[in-house]
Amino acid sequence: MHASPLARFLVFAWILLAVYASLYPLSNWRDPGVSALAFLTAPWPRYLTALDLTMNVAAYVPFGVLCVLALYPRVRGVGAVLAALAAGAILSFALEAIQGFLPARISSNVDWLCNMAGTLLGALLAAPMAAWALETGPLKRSRAIAFEPGAAADLGLVMLGLWLFAQLNPATLLFGLGDLRDLFAAPPAVEQPPTLFISIEALTAAANLTAVALILASITSATATLRALVLALVGTALVVKVLAFAILVDAGNILAWLTPGAQRGLALGLVLALLSVGLGGVTRLVLAAVLIMAATVLVNLAPPNPYRAAILSAWSQGHFLNFNGLTRLVSSAWPFAALGYLIWLASRRARAALG
Repeated sequence: MHASPLARFLVFAWILLAVYASLYPLSNWRDPGVSALAFLTAPWPRYLTALDLTMNVAAYVPFGVLCVLALYPRVRGVGAVLAALAAGAILSFALEAIQGFLPARISSNVDWLCNMAGTLLGALLAAPMAAWALETGPLKRSRAIAFEPGAAADLGLVMLGLWLFAQLNPATLLFGLGDLRDLFAAPPAVEQPPTLFISIEALTAAANLTAVALILASITSATATLRALVLALVGTALVVKVLAFAILVDAGNILAWLTPGAQRGLALGLVLALLSVGLGGVTRLVLAAVLIMAATVLVNLAPPNPYRAAILSAWSQGHFLNFNGLTRLVSSAWPFAALGYLIWLASRRARAALG
């Protein structure tokens, strides 16, 4: 029995995302004038909604599941559940205390209890199934059949999962990640013809789709049906995009993202992806890195999205404000993390080839 690097990578990624979501928007820090632990003895909020309680519980269920899987096989059963609960309690407690220094956030003992309840629920669900999931179950068999063994492939799967997660941001172009203009003062926009935007959107979507397919190809096993996996990944991304618009924007406009540029980029990207995955290993990594850099440059040079205003006008963020901030962060950071992964993977394989 072996520990799961994938579960440990996912725990680490989840913690980073939870910290950002809990402290978003990370601005206007101030001294609250009371102890950071005052929320522990504060009266319960006057108005509690079922949605708020449910979201705070549900947010930490994955953490409980992943903690138990990450601890296996060193710690199992009741020990794994208690360890996961302690980790969830400490993490949530720290974040609630820090929230007291942010005017846009409110520290809450109810949130802390709900987070612990979610962690406990996830741990209780995962504990009896850990051995099945990591040793004998269909997920383990599928992982062994479709992907190379080892931590490098597990980290690649995390990168692909984050890419899918980034598609939940309705404000981005199709597969158009790496837009940093919201983080910096951008110069006034110059009016451009619509054809230019359509061309940039198409090239961006095609380049990123091909790059992601190459990353997938770089971690698949020799026996995997590679092109079927590429089609499945792209299909999943499109389903995620539809769900993002249905849930976060307007169920009546679930295909609003499928603009003329997105349609052309999707068609071109599929052709290029299915052709390029047949390239050799080193060539795949180099081409993926070049395409990611090119797509990121295009996204940041693109003229204003003529569809963005209409999208945002129907985008009532409400309870999803922190979630949308999180998807925007992942969307902005993913290309740079992917480049780091590709460089690390290339150097690792070069060292292995030399000896």
